[in-house]
Amino acid sequence: MNGCRRLSSLNDQTSSLNILFSVVKLRTSGQMCLRQCQSTASSPAPGSDTVEKPRRLRAIDLARKIQQEKAKTKATQPPVTGPQGRVTELKQFSLQLQNVHPNVLAKHLRRSVLYQDKDVVLVNKPYGVPVQEQSGVTSISSVLPVLSKMMDGMKVKSESKLLPCLSLEKDSTGSLLLARSEEAAEHILKLNRNNQVQRKYWVVTVGVPVPSEGLIDIPVIEKEVTGPQPHFKMALSPCFRMNETGDGLTKLRRHRQAHPAVTKYRVLDSSSGCSLVELQPFTGVKHQLRVHLAFALACPILGDHKYSHWSKLAPQKLPERVLKRLELEQTKIRYLPLHLHARQLQLPGHNKADINVSCPLPKYFLQTLKRIELTFPDDKED
Repeated sequence: MNGCRRLSSLNDQTSSLNILFSVVKLRTSGQMCLRQCQSTASSPAPGSDTVEKPRRLRAIDLARKIQQEKAKTKATQPPVTGPQGRVTELKQFSLQLQNVHPNVLAKHLRRSVLYQDKDVVLVNKPYGVPVQEQSGVTSISSVLPVLSKMMDGMKVKSESKLLPCLSLEKDSTGSLLLARSEEAAEHILKLNRNNQVQRKYWVVTVGVPVPSEGLIDIPVIEKEVTGPQPHFKMALSPCFRMNETGDGLTKLRRHRQAHPAVTKYRVLDSSSGCSLVELQPFTGVKHQLRVHLAFALACPILGDHKYSHWSKLAPQKLPERVLKRLELEQTKIRYLPLHLHARQLQLPGHNKADINVSCPLPKYFLQTLKRIELTFPDDKED
């Protein structure tokens, strides 16, 4: 009897274990089936339009992707060599300065300081950056508060200021005079009206001025140029003209809107149909130097696309021998910068010695002189 009971109990335990194993096996197979179904549902079927959403890029992945695209772009672009490469580099540098944060331009000007005292500051103005404020670009005037604070040691309660005096054109380079107070600015303007501020410019001209030195005293007036591209330009408004017989001058009535303009010039060197010319203006009329050279001496400044033609707006046309010297093509001349540099500035000091500052030539100017084989006066003396 006891043996029969033990055998029955053993059979019951065996049945229970078999049922448990069956349940576990069923659960395991169910989970595997569920995973397979989820995997099948998540992957698109062949030929279906369902596309898996792209994974969100991290910042480092995005940066690497941009670097790879830039590398591909550089690889596909043809290599730029020689002077054309330098012209392109200059153009990019100019655009960068106009569109950078004001603090970046202010730091650049801080490193370009040529002279400073308690009344004035002279900086080396870069090419292509306007002095006065213009919409859409960073100008020198817009960063003067930041520059003033930098020069005052970044003091929190600094009351120093900088004001532009004797402004330069956007495409010119060289010594730019800044006043550190309104009183100093008024004093400088008074000195300039009395011709006590001496400014000398260096330019490269297309052509050789004849005679090699002289004084141009021809008023300048703004005129409208009609035609397919109507525009305004500064032009000569002479007070005299040749008479009909050609052996004398006839005095003309002065135009009311004409401005007196006087420029002293001196040829420093000539080569390959170009010249290095020193200019000293005695008046401050808009575009005075460019107009006097282009229309009075028939020797426009190299890179002066505005005044190389009168009746149209077009890039300057250079002689073949000049193009050959510069190793440039006429089709790329529109990128050639204006070779107008404010070389020297001299003015009486306030209760001290006179201020006399010379500004170094920019890189592109020096490279042009080397290409055309024009030498400095100092080089000749050596």
